[in-house]
Amino acid sequence: MEGSVLKTLIYRVTVACLLLFLSACSIQDTKQTESTASVTPAAEILPPASELEDDMPLGPPVDLWDRIRRQLVMHTLHNARIGAAREHYLKQSRYFELIEPRAARYLYHLVEEVEARDMPIEIAMLPLVESALNPFAISNQSAAGLWQIMPGTADYLGMRRDWWFDARLDIRDSTTHALDYLESLSVDFDGDWLLALAAYNSGKGRVNRAIKRNQSKGLPIDYWSLELPRETRRYVPRLIALSTIVAFSEALEVTLPDVPNTPSFAAIKTGGQIEMLRAAELAGVDLIELRSFNPGQLRWATAPQGDGKILVPVAVADPLERALSNLPDSERVTWQHYRIRRGDSLIRIAKNFDTQVGLLREVNNLRGNLIRAGDTLMIPDSAAWQASLALSQRGSTGVRRGYTVRSGDSLYEIAERFDITIDEIINWNDLDPDRYLQPGQSLTLFLGGD
Repeated sequence: MEGSVLKTLIYRVTVACLLLFLSACSIQDTKQTESTASVTPAAEILPPASELEDDMPLGPPVDLWDRIRRQLVMHTLHNARIGAAREHYLKQSRYFELIEPRAARYLYHLVEEVEARDMPIEIAMLPLVESALNPFAISNQSAAGLWQIMPGTADYLGMRRDWWFDARLDIRDSTTHALDYLESLSVDFDGDWLLALAAYNSGKGRVNRAIKRNQSKGLPIDYWSLELPRETRRYVPRLIALSTIVAFSEALEVTLPDVPNTPSFAAIKTGGQIEMLRAAELAGVDLIELRSFNPGQLRWATAPQGDGKILVPVAVADPLERALSNLPDSERVTWQHYRIRRGDSLIRIAKNFDTQVGLLREVNNLRGNLIRAGDTLMIPDSAAWQASLALSQRGSTGVRRGYTVRSGDSLYEIAERFDITIDEIINWNDLDPDRYLQPGQSLTLFLGGD
């Protein structure tokens, strides 16, 4: 036992010294960071993390990071680009603290899916690079979700995007499609995962053109040798840097967030369309928490088409599924379909169906009051809808304040920060749900209302 402890101590000191040396090399080679075209063989830099356990039984992983650590394959690679990427993360002292709640919600699912496909486990950490594990993240180029999938890529992959639902934001759908895409890219580049990752970031065509340029000049065609956009030259090294940090977190004095090696959510059948607020009430969870597991659900109620499931915390899954199975139709969203007649107006139709013009606009995705004879309107008929409307209009008695959207903000994060709901922000600001928040955009919030 004493020998094992001594070996552990020696190993950690050795790793720490090597990493300090490599950091110094990285700083010294800063001018070469964007142009270096080589990577040091793994065996010449750091011993495998598994070597520490040669004389000791591993046992089950102590947490999810331990499970990931045991499967890492890129953590021993090093060059100036990787060193710079590692320093990028190490300088963000609160990075892992900030991602802790997201990692606790989503990372287990990502690991499960990557393992099931026998892909490099580092792929499960790619959303840390892409979105810092924020499923509500929207880039300036409209890439969305954990995996930052562009609209055009989503259409190419056949992902659902409509008024009710955006698969790019959905935890399960986005992961399935992103991994399908990465697997196909790996095949296209003969199993070279670094090229596949570069293509995921900048496009397969761009990587292929870079390869052809190098071939025409008689140059190497590995990832490190290609002339690629600056973002892509930094993208892959950041994933490798995260691999190194997870592998040698103790030596680097990085405290990884507490993420249990257990699922955080379960998918349950709703038994039909239901308001998100009603589902949250039945589950006994906050609406914001329920939305954090279902970011792909864009509206006040679950999408009318799809697999009819929502994600909920594991602890409430069984009782909520039982409650939903016994829920009467009067507490669900039901619809009437009304064919517009000549001379109709939204005001007249709303009065006839004892509803409100604003509701008809929202559920039918209308921009104004113009309607055409012969078109069909969907009219919600639900008692719970009225309760949802009342909640969404809360704030008239609260304290009014302005808020300017900052880079990286999402409706979810703003709602969580000010203890309000996403629906409230949308209603207070008459937001177009089909458009995402932009940095500099002004919002009005009502805080402390009853």
